[in-house]
Amino acid sequence: MIDRTAVRNNANYLRNVRPIDPEEIAEYIEGTPHPAVVRETLREEAFDLRLREREDGAFVPVEESPVDPPGWAPEALPEAYAFAVEDLLVREYGANWHRGESGDELRERVRRMKTDYLYENEVEYDRVAALGYAIYHLPAYYATVGYVLDDLTENGLLDRTLRVLDVGAGVGGPALGLHDYLPEDAVVDYHAVEPSAATGVLDRMLEETGRNFRTTVHETTAEAFLGLDEAEGPASATDDPFDLVVFGNVLSELDDPVAVADAALDALAPDGSLVAFAPADRNTAIGLRRVEREVVASGGDPGRDAEIYSPALRLWPDAVPTDPGWSFDVAADLAVPPFQRRLDEATARGETDEPGEFVNVDVQFAYSILRSDGKRRVDVEASAERCARMAESERHVTDRVNLLAVKLSHDLSEGENALYRVGDGSQATDHYLVCTRETTLNRDLREAGYGSVVFVENGLVLWNEDEGAYNVVVDDETVVDLVAP
Repeated sequence: MIDRTAVRNNANYLRNVRPIDPEEIAEYIEGTPHPAVVRETLREEAFDLRLREREDGAFVPVEESPVDPPGWAPEALPEAYAFAVEDLLVREYGANWHRGESGDELRERVRRMKTDYLYENEVEYDRVAALGYAIYHLPAYYATVGYVLDDLTENGLLDRTLRVLDVGAGVGGPALGLHDYLPEDAVVDYHAVEPSAATGVLDRMLEETGRNFRTTVHETTAEAFLGLDEAEGPASATDDPFDLVVFGNVLSELDDPVAVADAALDALAPDGSLVAFAPADRNTAIGLRRVEREVVASGGDPGRDAEIYSPALRLWPDAVPTDPGWSFDVAADLAVPPFQRRLDEATARGETDEPGEFVNVDVQFAYSILRSDGKRRVDVEASAERCARMAESERHVTDRVNLLAVKLSHDLSEGENALYRVGDGSQATDHYLVCTRETTLNRDLREAGYGSVVFVENGLVLWNEDEGAYNVVVDDETVVDLVAP
């Protein structure tokens, strides 16, 4: 048994002198343990010591500065990950996995998953379903997590040492995206919670991560891991708090997502973040927003201690939104990965059937970031002296008003007047800004990104009977200023 305290003490002494060499430390430890044992001990202690392992086997301190925004804009799933997916498929079915009975089986599973998601059916993940899930969903989920993390890194809120809990890790899309999003000098203590057969795929994908991305897979439910399900026995969880808890496309599959999210908030470090994202379809996106609203502080409820960091900010501190909340971001499409192309091209089609049924490269997602330290992506609040509340739009129909709004969509029109969903945290009904005439004074509406806060001066409030929503017309009498990007 190696003296861990001696290893730590020697590492702490040398960290400010020179790179830490396991062979050198071995000489100072009683019994002169083998350098390989010292190296493994340093790896296990690296997170707490804020040390990272270099390629030459030496250990050096991790920088104290937070993670900078990396300019995340992947054009494709990296080749190494695409190869790993195909490697799994070849192992399971052989080189012609996309043809014959195996191809038919995989296509049937993908179709079934798409149907189950659409109709909110329970999804079961056996080995075949996990492989189908990897084929169809892994690339987009890989890309999604980085775009969401941008909201944190722009304010310097992601440390270079991170203890991460990935709830419902699936086949590893969010894990791989997180790995590539972080700089090479980051050190991650990554814990995946996944009770299904997807762990067979997850384990293979995690083999592609680097030496400072230390992974542990817990084959248990989120409820058991977080202490909500005593019947399943104690989970093998770390007692240390997490800097980042990720719910990647899983909230809609939990029996009680609010209880699980609440428990996950309790597992966060005081300055940690809970990051949740979901597909952009109506059911899952609204479901995510419903969970967000139930776990966030409202009306002085002492049982809630989380706040919305982004994107659906509440600009009126005393208000709570009750609209459906269907909101999602859109990023650039990915290139079609080879495994999707192979499965799709081998599909038997009729003369009128279009290709692309098994291609999924759209990066569209709803998301929420919650924190318990009160920090928000932008510290902006509305003022009754300057703005109307969206909750009171009924009394302002046919009037021109000023609004402070969060932009919660890209252009939703189909080539006509630009249309953007907005909210201020008080709305009970859907609100849209409709730009009927763009000018230099309202151009900020188009140029503002998703989640930006804009001030709308002199917008015309109208009721859209067909859509059951309020349209605020932005025309040549309207000024739109970008308050916070």
